This record gives sequence, C-alpha cells and structure tokens, in this order.
Amino acid sequence: MACDELLGSKPVTNAANGPVAVLAPLSGVSDLAFRRLAARFGAERVVTEMVAAEGFLRGDEEARLRSAGRGISPHVIQLVGRNPARMGEAARLAEAAGADVIDINMGCPAKRVTGGLSGSALMREPDLALAMMASVVAAVSVPVTVKMRLGWDDRSRNAAELARRGAELGVAGFAVHGRTRQQFYEGRASWSAIREVVDSVSVPVLANGDILSAADAAACLAQSGAAGVMIGRAAVGQPWLVGEVAAALTGQAPPRVTPQERAEAAAEHYEGLLALYGTALGIRHARKHLAAYADCAAAAGYGLPPADRAELVRSVEPTAVLALLTRLYAEPIQRAA
Repeated sequence: MACDELLGSKPVTNAANGPVAVLAPLSGVSDLAFRRLAARFGAERVVTEMVAAEGFLRGDEEARLRSAGRGISPHVIQLVGRNPARMGEAARLAEAAGADVIDINMGCPAKRVTGGLSGSALMREPDLALAMMASVVAAVSVPVTVKMRLGWDDRSRNAAELARRGAELGVAGFAVHGRTRQQFYEGRASWSAIREVVDSVSVPVLANGDILSAADAAACLAQSGAAGVMIGRAAVGQPWLVGEVAAALTGQAPPRVTPQERAEAAAEHYEGLLALYGTALGIRHARKHLAAYADCAAAAGYGLPPADRAELVRSVEPTAVLALLTRLYAEPIQRAA
C-alpha cells in the first residue's frame, strides 16, 4: 500500500519533503480538542485515545467521546481489545463512523489494560495478535496500522517478527515505542532497536519514545531508519510541538508560536474540553492539561505565581480559569540571580 494511502492525503514520507511527525494516541490526553490543536499547528496525523472495542460496539458514551473526530482529516481511531472477531466488528463500525485509518493498540503498558490481556500483553500471544490483525484488515477497506512496543520484556523482543508477519497480512504501517512493556517508561527508549523492525518490513514504520524536540527526532530517525516519528508525552502542554518537529524534519523553519498564541491555545483546549464532556466532567479532565500548560510556560520563562498556578489547576469556575490562562504567558518570570 502506498504511503499516501496510509495517511489519506498526507504521505508518511516524501522524497521531496522528508519524514513526518505525528501525534501519538495518549489515553486520557489526546481528546478531540487536543488533537484539533495539534493538527492545526502542523502535526501531519493525530490519533485518538485508545477506544475499547467492546465499549464501542455497545455504544458507550466514553467510547463515543474518545472516537470523535469532527474537523480532523485523516481521522485515525485506535481500538483496543483481545477478541479478533469483535475487534473486526468494531473496526467495521469505526469505518462506518468516518475513520480513515484503524490503528490496533498492541503497545499500552498500563496494568488496567495488560491485566485484561490487551495492549502490549498481546505481544506475549503472537498467534492471537496476528489473528487480530487479520480480522481487522479483512473487516475494513481503510488502511490498518499497529502500535506496539519492542516486546513484552528483554527475553521476548518480537516486534520485528510480528511486524513482518503483520505486513504479510495487509497491515499498512507500524509505530514502535523503543521500550519493552516491562520497562514501562523507565530508562531511555532504544531508537536503534527500532531499526530491526524497519528492516523487516517494506511498509512505513514510525519511531516513538523520548522524542522531546526536533533534535531528538533527527537523532531518532538516524538511529532507527524510520519513516517518521510519533510524539506522545512531550506534546502535553504544548500541542504546537509536533508541528514544530514536522517543519524541522522537512527543512523548514519551525513556525513561531507567540506567547499570546500559546495562551489562546490553552484557553481553546480548556473550552473544548468543557464542550466535549460537559462542564463538571470537563473540568476534571482539564486539570492534567492545565498543569502541563503551566509547566511548559514556566519552562519557557513565563508562568504564574505559585498561588495562582494552584488556582488554575484546582478551580471549578471556568471564568476564573480562563482569566488565569490569559496571564499564563503575559510576562516573563523574573528569576532570582
């Protein structure tokens, strides 16, 4: 399958433009409002939070909210589960709901996911993992991709073999986090270890893990040989980061996002969460994002006094939060000598 088919109208890699940077699926983080911002700031692709296949088939509200993609193209829905037939049914439903790409979660290390033998736990059951890939590919006409880790642990690094066999089944691309599940997020991601996966398939592979900047992305691509990078945790609090990296990888000057634009993006994200989830639930969802925006502002030399930062994160009054966000990048912090 051609690269431009994998990403709708946007190729994974282009000889003229170079590799890409995409926003990773982040459970509890890559909500619709966040994905819209990242896409607008230049991310070539954004992926939903993982959507439980069973919940999606039941029509659960949480699954509906997580799979929302209004205003995003291509719309990539990530599904998680362990029953191949049910995953195929969920993929078919996702395609009918407007998904341009279906992504299979075989990488989540969280205990609540692996405890149900899903996510990265599937890498311990390669036959089941391959049956799932085959079922989803057969169920839909849109491209199917897989996000995985290097393996369950250092004794079973089977990502390359699973990718090779998955590509033979029709999987259109892979994203590989450069750690095993048992590493969680400890130590450093091994970008060089991803090269074994790249070398095992002819479809695009994205490298993921510890990519915090354009310089990291360039180093990751040099070590992994991947077609692009997938940025996750580093983008929290700075949805413009993926677009900045994307521009740098194609030899363009990264777009300058002014302090005012950063504050406006944070406010737009907050209001988007309230609109998506309703005020009470949206406020709870927003807290981790507000803390991240405050931390990123401080790292850039801006921010709020400690008491105001605490109020920003804890307040249940949207008008108070929005007023504080207007001040987030208002003045540089005067640091003690």
